[in-house]
Amino acid sequence: MNSTRSTTRTPDRRAWLREHSELGVGALLLVIGVLVLTDALTMDVDIAQRGPVGPTTVPIAVGVGLLVVAVLLAVDVLRGGRGEAEGGEDIDLSEPSDWRTVLLLAGVFLANAVLIGPLGFPLSGALLFWGSAYALGSRRIDRDPLIAAVLSVVTYFVFNNLLGVPLPGGPLMGVL
Repeated sequence: MNSTRSTTRTPDRRAWLREHSELGVGALLLVIGVLVLTDALTMDVDIAQRGPVGPTTVPIAVGVGLLVVAVLLAVDVLRGGRGEAEGGEDIDLSEPSDWRTVLLLAGVFLANAVLIGPLGFPLSGALLFWGSAYALGSRRIDRDPLIAAVLSVVTYFVFNNLLGVPLPGGPLMGVL
């Protein structure tokens, strides 16, 4: 009799989890919110940097916002709310996932993370942009590398020179 109960509960539990799968998004938002708040509240802030708006203000606001959205989403899902597909989405759910594209994109992002230190952002960023375009289906070998290089250099210049966010320049450090 006990074995019958456990087998009948498993499908019910799976069905409940399938119907409330959005709770996973809420849990992810909750974890990210806690991480952001923990990081913001343990941030080393020099006394001279304090003021009405210090370096922890935005991370605290984002962390609290993530927690609020996570709780509101969980309450909505538990009350029977369901996410609806956008009217413009043209996804055929009967088709299998395109794992080749996913793996290519993951590889490009991983390569960028590994190469950004030794090559610098302008070169690794160009590889990132070009590899992403290739993974997503563009086969314009004549145009894509040029667009990727321009995008990468412009991004480097904006972050490094205009916003004051230092990015590794790599071998091009003296040139840019």
